[in-house]
Order: sequence, then C-alpha cells, then structure tokens
Amino acid sequence: MDQRPIGVFDSGLGGLTALRELRRILPGEELIYFGDTGRVPYGSRGRDTILRYARQDVAFLRSFDLKAVVIACGTVSANALAELTAENDLPIFGVVGPAAQAAVAATRNGRVGLVGTAASIRSGAYETEMAKLDGGVRIFAQACPLFVPLVENGRFRPGDVVVETVVREYLASLKEAEVDTLVLGCTHYPLLYEVIARFMGPEVTLIDTGATCAARAARALEEKGLLTDREVGGCRYFVSDSTEDFARLAGIFLGGSVAGSVERVEIERY
Repeated sequence: MDQRPIGVFDSGLGGLTALRELRRILPGEELIYFGDTGRVPYGSRGRDTILRYARQDVAFLRSFDLKAVVIACGTVSANALAELTAENDLPIFGVVGPAAQAAVAATRNGRVGLVGTAASIRSGAYETEMAKLDGGVRIFAQACPLFVPLVENGRFRPGDVVVETVVREYLASLKEAEVDTLVLGCTHYPLLYEVIARFMGPEVTLIDTGATCAARAARALEEKGLLTDREVGGCRYFVSDSTEDFARLAGIFLGGSVAGSVERVEIERY
C-alpha cells in the first residue's frame, strides 16, 4: 500500500473531469490538483511553449511527495507525454491512449469523430494511437478553439444560446460524416457533454477523455500495488490565477463547495 498522493494537472478547469472520476473510483486517495488558470488555454500555443508549461506544472506537483501524475489535459498529453515520461521517475498517465482505445472499441461503423484544441488536432496523436489499434478506422477531426474559453467562463449548460450555437457550428460536419463515436479530445469538453450529446444524437457514443484516463491510471496503480488502504481521502486545489473564480466554477461542476481549499501558486517559479 502507498499513502502518497496522486497529482493531477490541466490548463484550467477541464482536468476536474478526470479528478471527479478518480474521486469516484478511488475514494481513499489523496489528490492534489493544479489548474494553470493564469495561462489557459494551452491549445492555441506552440509545442515548445506547451512543453515548457507542462514541465513547470509537473515540477510544482513534484514539490509534493507523489506516487503518480495524471496529465488531465489533451493538449499536453498529445504534445509532451513522451518527454515528461522520460524526465520523471514515477508513473505518468495521459489521456490520448485510453481515449483512443475506448473509441476503437466503441465504434460500430468505423467512423470516429475527434474534437480537440488546435494543438491537439495538429499533433495527430489521437489518429496515430487509433491507427495502431485498427488501421481501418476513419477519423474525422475538428478543432474547437472556443470550447475551452466558454467552459472557463462557466458557459457549458444546456439552453445557453451561445454554447449551443458554437457546438452546432463546430460539430455539423461530423454529424454529416455519420460518425457513430465522438472523442472529446480535451478534458474541458466533457463539461459540454449534455449540449454535445443532444446535438449529435443518441446513436453517437461520446468518449470522455478524463474518465478513460482516470480508469486507466486506477488499474495501473492497483497492478503496481500503489493504492492506499484509506477509506476516505481528500483533495487540495491549486491554481495560477483567481482562487475565487476557480472555486465557484469547480463547486458547480463537482457538486460541492471547494471554497477555502484552493490556493494560488506562482507557477513561473518552477
């Protein structure tokens, strides 16, 4: 058994989709979450900048005695997982591989849609992983740069005319392509799950990258004998910008107040 915490990071609020699933399936674990809210979004940055930010995020989390890191960010997973894995001596889990595996397993007609940030789509990482699993799968990719700022500003609820208009604009071509599976290739996007599901229709399976990554990490830690024997764990939250704004939105999404448990970090120091 291992009582050390698990670190989780993202460019902002989106990684809470992975954190929420980790809390559900591993309730005894201590979790430390960092959201780089002062530099969100990562998806419009160049690869060198993404890698620099990711290294700083990991360096901050490693100021705690961690047993693993979950990269709850599609952009970082697609652009920097190999480097972060090589540079660190503890398990590091990204979202791309688990999501690709889930999509290939779910599709019935071999037509898979992929939505992500511009940097994730540009990397080709999801396509590469799916091609390894099934070379016959056709992938239809669409960058959705407005999704992250909408979510970060609390605009993710059904009935929001702005959100519904943007979803329709981005996803119309994927619906026309008759995809039967859609990878939400950024951990912010599952916060738009209801709006996206309504537009795509019940015949389309949505793949939640945060949830699939959390499940993969939990299985791997169990296999390595790294899970805790505590029954109830806790969570600490750190951000690089306003703690109040993050606490308000995180509380809505997680279904409970996180006020008082969010701290600000000068991430450029790492």
